[in-house]
Amino acid sequence: MKNTKNSTSLYTQKSSHTQDTPSTWKTQKQSLTPSETTSMPWKESGHYTDIKYHKGEAIAKITINRPHVRNAFRPLTVEEMRHALNDARNDSHIGVIILTGEGKEAFCSGGDQKIRGDAGYRDEQGVHRLNVLDFQREMRACPKPIVAMIAGYAVGGGHVLHVLCDLSIAADNAIFGQTGPKVGSFDGGYGASFLARTVGQKRAREIWFLCRQYNAMQALQMGLVNCVVPYEELEKTTVGWCQEILQHSPMAIRCLKAALNADCDGQAGLQELAGNATLLFYMTEEGQEGRNAFNEKRKPNFARFPKRP
Repeated sequence: MKNTKNSTSLYTQKSSHTQDTPSTWKTQKQSLTPSETTSMPWKESGHYTDIKYHKGEAIAKITINRPHVRNAFRPLTVEEMRHALNDARNDSHIGVIILTGEGKEAFCSGGDQKIRGDAGYRDEQGVHRLNVLDFQREMRACPKPIVAMIAGYAVGGGHVLHVLCDLSIAADNAIFGQTGPKVGSFDGGYGASFLARTVGQKRAREIWFLCRQYNAMQALQMGLVNCVVPYEELEKTTVGWCQEILQHSPMAIRCLKAALNADCDGQAGLQELAGNATLLFYMTEEGQEGRNAFNEKRKPNFARFPKRP
């Protein structure tokens, strides 16, 4: 397979090392911000340093906003993404979440190598962190579908993030690949195991061992993305997919995501799936009979409920 060349190193651009703190975050809604590529009336939701966070018509959009380093993340970026994801998860009006990068040049190029220390990425206190691993787990545990909207580079840790999204919509200028072994790094967790689940063992080993880059159509052929569209149609298409999801049962979607994750998330995956079963049982008359009987200090009458085959 042909290797797509890039004339500029992924980690040669200068980055700002100003480390703002999460204490500046706010969650009140701000003025309307129309998208350049869709009529969706996005509303800004909160003030952040490294990301943009918008909501519109039951869809939340988290945008990594560090285009000067191809949307590479630092610890602050990750903490802000975690904060926004948690807000979207807990907002009962939101049913689908879009993850994307600012501009057309990059979705995300992974960890910012300029601030990588000997044991992780330096935060504003100088502590070395790998908090993107926490974000990965939270993406998997989030009961709402997360859709990657990809333009430009999705490489390194950014490639892992898109693989972990439930769906991936790519622009025709998207470029995919792993860079870890080139810069003395690797993701032996979801970045390796779930990639192999997605594209197969042989292809996953090729992606990691050779560190090649693949164009959007190559990614589509190997099952890395769901569809490829012209860049000008990227957001419109992504929003369209989200709106299709929103037409369906949110409880069914929630349970399906947990079920699809359970086989490779171990005990945590089983716990998530079982938790959804408990939630559904709480909502039944049978489950409520037990609660009501306890509160009313009487014996529950379970005899009236069917013993289904």
